Amino acid sequence: MQSVKDLAFFKNIREIREYEFGVFYFFDGLVISEMNEGETFDWPSAKKIVNVAYEILSKDKPIAYISNRINNYSVVPTDWLKFYKHRHQLEFYSVVAYNKSGLASVVLERMFFRSNIRQFSNLEDAIKWSLSKVNKQEIDFPT
Repeated sequence: MQSVKDLAFFKNIREIREYEFGVFYFFDGLVISEMNEGETFDWPSAKKIVNVAYEILSKDKPIAYISNRINNYSVVPTDWLKFYKHRHQLEFYSVVAYNKSGLASVVLERMFFRSNIRQFSNLEDAIKWSLSKVNKQEIDFPT
């Protein structure tokens, strides 16, 4: 398992926010989460992160989100519907799972998440993919 702090990429950090449910790392165009063991990630928790991401990274640029599942925790998959109800968008979402339980929760999330969820077994690969998508998207924006 790879923690964000252990990667050379960590030197690009813009901000770190710690909450009772997990730690969130903010980079240009990218948010990486590491949830705490045994937590349940739901809409009230997600709403905090969405607001912070807009504050730090802007609402006008594409943002990729990586769920780095170094701990076992639960996601409320139906809360994706609340995410969309509030008109939020997430075009690039990936999950780095290191065990079967991490992969199993992705199956449920796919039922409610409107775009593709990309799965990885390596955090560095997820970062490379996410940044390539965000950077391509940025270039495509009208100026």
